[in-house]
Amino acid sequence: MLRSCPAYMIFLLAMVCFLTNPAFCRAEYDYIDINNPFLKKIPVAIPLFKTMDKSLSEKRLSVEASNLLSETLEFTGYFKMIDRDAFLVDPEKSDIIPLNINFQNWTSIGAELLITGYLQVKDDIVVIELRLYDTFKSKLLIGKRYKGLVNNQREMIHRFCSDVIYCLTGKKGIFDSKIAFVSTGSGNKEIYICEFDGYNPIQKTHNKNITLSPAWSCDGKWIAYTSYKKGKPDLYIEHLKEKRGFVVEKKGINITPAWVPGKFALAATLSFSGDPEIYMLTGTGKIIKKLTSNLGIDVSPSWSPDGKKMAFVSNRSGTPQIYIKDIDSEKVERLTFHGRYNTSPSWSPNGDKIAYCSAEDGVFNIYLIGADGNDSLQLTFNEGNNESPSWSPDGSLIVFSSNRGGSYKIYVMSAYGTDQRCLLTLPGEQTNPRWSPGTVSN
Repeated sequence: MLRSCPAYMIFLLAMVCFLTNPAFCRAEYDYIDINNPFLKKIPVAIPLFKTMDKSLSEKRLSVEASNLLSETLEFTGYFKMIDRDAFLVDPEKSDIIPLNINFQNWTSIGAELLITGYLQVKDDIVVIELRLYDTFKSKLLIGKRYKGLVNNQREMIHRFCSDVIYCLTGKKGIFDSKIAFVSTGSGNKEIYICEFDGYNPIQKTHNKNITLSPAWSCDGKWIAYTSYKKGKPDLYIEHLKEKRGFVVEKKGINITPAWVPGKFALAATLSFSGDPEIYMLTGTGKIIKKLTSNLGIDVSPSWSPDGKKMAFVSNRSGTPQIYIKDIDSEKVERLTFHGRYNTSPSWSPNGDKIAYCSAEDGVFNIYLIGADGNDSLQLTFNEGNNESPSWSPDGSLIVFSSNRGGSYKIYVMSAYGTDQRCLLTLPGEQTNPRWSPGTVSN
C-alpha cells in the first residue's frame, strides 16, 4: 500500500483562499446531480501547472501532477476533460493564477470549469497551489495550497479532488477508499488491495490456497475473508496494519462475511449445526445470534446502511433468490422474482437500491433493484459474465468482475451502468471485488 504520510511530511498550509469553503460553494448551486441517470458531463479545462523556476524537474512534476488531476477527476464520470491542444492560453506565457483571468478564453472553447495550478520545488519539498473556477460566472470556487515531500504529490492531488467533488456534489468522494479483490496471479487465489483507481495493487494474503470473499469493516481497519489454508473454508478476521486477528473455524463451512454498519460485528454463513445459516458474530468471531433459520442454504449477507435490514441469498423457494430480513421484526420478504438464479446482493450506500447478479441462459449480468422490490434495471449486456457488484462509498460507482476480455478482470462503471472500463491489469484472473468505506488509512 502507499506509504503513510505523517503530519510533518504533508500538511495543509492554507485552508482558506478567497471562497475556499466547499460547503459554501454547494449551498449556492448544485453543479452535479449525482442521482440523475442522464447526467451531462461537465467540460473542464486543466492546463499544465505553472512552474516557478522552469527547471526540468519542476516541468516533469507539473506534467505528472496536472495529468493525475485530470485522470482522477475524469475517473469519477462527472467530467469531460478538454484537450489541451484546444486551449487559447499557454500557462507558461501568461498569468493564469491571479484573479485577472480572462474567462472568455475558456468559455469560448466550451470549458464550464477551470482548474489552474502553480508548482514549486525546492530540494525534496513541493508546494502546489490549486484553484477551481466557474468560468461562466467568472468566480473562484475553491483555492488550496499544499506543501510536502515530492513523493506525496499524489496525496495532495487527491485531497484537492475530494474538495472539488464535495463542492460540486455535497459528497466526500472516493479518493481515500480502496478495493479488495481476489487474484490468481501468485498461482493461488489470494486477496489483493489497490487504491480506488486500481493504482498500487498489493498482495494482502499469502495463504497459498483458496482465499475468497474479502469484506471491509465499517472503519476500514479490518478485513474478513474465507480461506481454505487449513483444508476447509474457515473465516479469518484480520487487522490491516497490526499483526493480530481471529479465526472462526467451526465444523463445516464458515463463509461470506459482511460487517455490520457502525459496529465491530459481522454476519457470516456457518454450517456447524448441519444447515448453512447466517449468524451474527462479534468482531472477534464469537456468535451473538442466529439471523436465519430455514431449510435450505442462506448465504451472502449484505447490510442496509443503517444496519436495520439484511439482504441475503437463499434457495428456500427452490432456486437462489434474494431476500430481505428486518432485524427488529425478524420479518423476511423475497426481493427478486425475475430469473431463476439471483445472487451477490450489494446494498447501496444511500439505502435505496441493491445491486445483484442474475443468470439467464447460463450468462451472468448485473442488475439494480429498488430496496422495495421495484424499478429493476439491467446494467451489463452481451459482454461475457459480469459478477460480484460492490458500491463505491459515495454510491456513484460500482466495481465488478467480468470475463468479457477472456479472463476475469476487475471493471468499474457508473451506478447507472455507463462508462464501463477495466480497472487494472494483472497476471491471472481477478474476481470478488469489494469497495472499502470512505477512508482507509495507508
